[in-house]
Amino acid sequence: MKNKTLILITLMCGTFMAAIDASIVNVSLPVMRAEFDVRVDEIEWVITSYMVAFSLFIPLINWVKNRIGYYNLYLLSVAIFTLGSLLCSLAVDLPMLVIARVIQAIGGGAISPTSLAIVSETFPKEERGSAIGWWGLGNVMGPALGPTLGGVLTQYLGWPSIFYVNIPVGIVTILLTIKHLNFLKKQPRYKYGFDIKGFAFFGLFIIAIQYAIAGIAKYDPLSWHVLVGFGVSILSLALFIRSARRPAPLLDLSVFRSGVFLNSIVIVAIRSIALYGGLFFLPFLLQGLLGFSEFQSAMLMLPNALVMIIVRPFAGRYADKGAVRNISAAGIILVSISMLLFSRINVGSGIWLIIVAMVVRGVGMGILVAPVSTALLNAVSEAQTATATSLNSLVQQVGGSIGIAISGVVHQYIYNYYLDKNDVIIIAEHFALQDGFVIAAIIIALALVPAFKLPAKTYVRPKVEAEVALK
Repeated sequence: MKNKTLILITLMCGTFMAAIDASIVNVSLPVMRAEFDVRVDEIEWVITSYMVAFSLFIPLINWVKNRIGYYNLYLLSVAIFTLGSLLCSLAVDLPMLVIARVIQAIGGGAISPTSLAIVSETFPKEERGSAIGWWGLGNVMGPALGPTLGGVLTQYLGWPSIFYVNIPVGIVTILLTIKHLNFLKKQPRYKYGFDIKGFAFFGLFIIAIQYAIAGIAKYDPLSWHVLVGFGVSILSLALFIRSARRPAPLLDLSVFRSGVFLNSIVIVAIRSIALYGGLFFLPFLLQGLLGFSEFQSAMLMLPNALVMIIVRPFAGRYADKGAVRNISAAGIILVSISMLLFSRINVGSGIWLIIVAMVVRGVGMGILVAPVSTALLNAVSEAQTATATSLNSLVQQVGGSIGIAISGVVHQYIYNYYLDKNDVIIIAEHFALQDGFVIAAIIIALALVPAFKLPAKTYVRPKVEAEVALK
């Protein structure tokens, strides 16, 4: 019998590697900009190119999985991501780095949804929540440790080192995959035609919405750049949904017929918008307003990461016992409370208040993710797992982008408002951060509406007819 612990470790390694890369790069952008001697809007392509390529590859996962199987897909994804990391570290100019980031994203875009799908299909329903809880540690620890690790590596070893760290982890993950995931080779494979029209509409949607999101930060939110971007994205999304009605579509959107799946994905969207926005404010609070160093900020954020490590497996276990609705709602409430606690922090506040806010946020995040993910996956058939996990990753990515863009605009608007009123920078910054955290708390609280529509107990996967399942 296959060792499920080693399977989980193998999948967690890949997820951690991909997740940490999403947050480790940002802190090194100023150093890269200085070395390459480029403008701020040019160095942003290091992030933008990854996000766009990542999002574009996600809908291809189900089609590729059907042709080559989960084993080859996961192995290739990790190998491509590792190769992309090596090329990033060797980049001598910005164009080479951007190309390497695109290669990295092609692998990174498939790692998380593929590994989550493998967890879902490998572990039985009564163990799935606990398995997702452990698997999710990689997703949690990546963003939590990324900024700190990136700052330390950049300061002492230079910006290429933030990509070097992926290479040994990638090699280890490849070896573990070959040894412990080879049972996946037995999965049947199907060769369907490629939905070119659907991919064209989806690609236009992703590019247009990313353009609009970037435009929010650069232009007025009601400028023609932003309005045209969102207009094109809405139109292309509508055309994509219409094209998905054909046989063997790019994404099987019939998953949205499940109320449980729909409510779960709405929670994921709201959570991503609010949490990425809240994370956007934290560096400004700790290092800007309060004046802590990068190392001190890392230590203050450590309780958040440690609590999540402790809580997540227990949350998954409770999800297995049926506490889906209540534990999800409790997680949302705690995360919202943590945002309100952050809004009360000011110059002169005790460190204990920061630690309490971090602990509350850690508990909330720790108990929120696994139950929602479990409900989402149990609401679809096994044949729809790849589509469900792909949509989960896509919504997280797009929601996070929207959250960061909105947070940047809100922060700047509130800052300028209070600066005009009293002409004191520190007061304007305090109110901008305070109101920003309050807005994030309100947004995350909105997720209670779909959360209370989740099943009180673990949802059992539906069985579907074979011809429908193979779409």
